[in-house]
Amino acid sequence: MTMSPDRIAVRIETALAAHASAERAGVMSGGYAPSRLRYFGASNPDMRNVMRPFARELRASPPSLIRDVALALVRRRTMEGRQVGYELLARRPDAMAMLTPALIRRLGRGNDNWASVDGYAAFVTGRAWREGRVSDAEVVSWARSRDPWWRRTALASTVTLNLRSRGGHGDARRTLMICRLFTKDTNPMLAKALSWALRSLVPHDKDSVQQFVERHHATLPAIVKRQVGTKIKTGRKTRRF
Repeated sequence: MTMSPDRIAVRIETALAAHASAERAGVMSGGYAPSRLRYFGASNPDMRNVMRPFARELRASPPSLIRDVALALVRRRTMEGRQVGYELLARRPDAMAMLTPALIRRLGRGNDNWASVDGYAAFVTGRAWREGRVSDAEVVSWARSRDPWWRRTALASTVTLNLRSRGGHGDARRTLMICRLFTKDTNPMLAKALSWALRSLVPHDKDSVQQFVERHHATLPAIVKRQVGTKIKTGRKTRRF
């Protein structure tokens, strides 16, 4: 008999709790990535070590179960739990194929820190956008949201279009379409994401990024001009001395 998604979610969180670190949880919630989500304090390697046996166990399960486990983990509002759920989804193309724009928005509900947003963008939204499961208009609507975390989701989603390790092959049109909406945004968290989005495109289309920076030079945050300029010149985020 197939176990319910909620029971699997509880088992995943129980496994995460075995890696709990009060010190790490305090660092994350206290300043590194403040959130209303609950932290176990599990590290990224810990999360991967928890995720892998569940991925093997659920390998033959119907894709709807994987989808529902991810949704159950989101509802339970732990930072590490939803990260495991996102990666379980990403490992099952058949489950990803079931995602609609409405389901994708549900999976992002409650993300209120850069770590959760960036994991969500890497495993879910960026890939869904690249594969045509969400439209350009949907991502633009996130970029124009009053919620800064949805705005960061839009920027971080462009990275999956470009980052080779995420299956990206370069997409200057869509990357710059989103980046143009942030050229005057002074929120430091969004400025860092804008820098990341532009830097991810440099290996594919350095000239377009250079032209973008020159065109918007007067309004771009200093960190964007500095980091992207260094990436264009050296191929790295920061200079080596």
